Amino acid sequence: MLREVCGIRYVTPLREGGSLPGVVEADDLGTYVAKFRGAGQGPKALVAEVVCGELARRLGLAVPPLVVLDIDPVIGRAEPDQEVQELLRNSGGANLGMDFLPGALGYDPVAHPVEPALASRVLWFDAYVENVDRSWRNPNLLVWHRELWLIDHGACLYFHHNWPRAEAAVHRPYRADDHVLSSYATRVAEADAELAPRVTRDLLGEVLALVPDGWLAGADFDSADAARATYVDHLARRVARRDDWLPQRSAA
Repeated sequence: MLREVCGIRYVTPLREGGSLPGVVEADDLGTYVAKFRGAGQGPKALVAEVVCGELARRLGLAVPPLVVLDIDPVIGRAEPDQEVQELLRNSGGANLGMDFLPGALGYDPVAHPVEPALASRVLWFDAYVENVDRSWRNPNLLVWHRELWLIDHGACLYFHHNWPRAEAAVHRPYRADDHVLSSYATRVAEADAELAPRVTRDLLGEVLALVPDGWLAGADFDSADAARATYVDHLARRVARRDDWLPQRSAA
């Protein structure tokens, strides 16, 4: 599982996110952007954050370090916002923390051109995990120390919100026309040749092993291990069907 830390102070909400993430200080002296299990998307958004964030990291893309952030609802008592208080009351226990990058800039496609190889790897990855939340309106990219960082993957893997119909998503095409890096991603075929062979069942199993049992167990599966096996199988079959879903297989 991911490294565990305890939240000791709720600092401020981040109003940009629909799930009302917040900045939390932890007992390891770190500061984290917290994604709460009590938010409307529920634990599956946290599963997507871990699976996609850690998979992206293993494919060589920059993602802020992730932790399991243990929250005691008492830290919200002094928060004047009633909505935040309620969110913290509903989020006791294991939540997700993403390392806060001080001074990071929101990505601007005009101000921050991205070299084609990197843009193509990001586009390939987003197509694979069906990331619908990397548009020019909401890039979910940061620029920090002149490097491009990927954040906010809770909207990925949306097949897991309806497991009975997940089979149809294995070969579902990805629409890249709205992707914030589409104009720079001219080497998708090269990215495919580089990344696809690295997405093995062993790698997927390693990533799923990082997800806490409590986020996986529920009405869909008898156990967390059964859930992990189903995720691995779905994602392994999707990478094998990339002729169906990957846009721009030929370099432009």
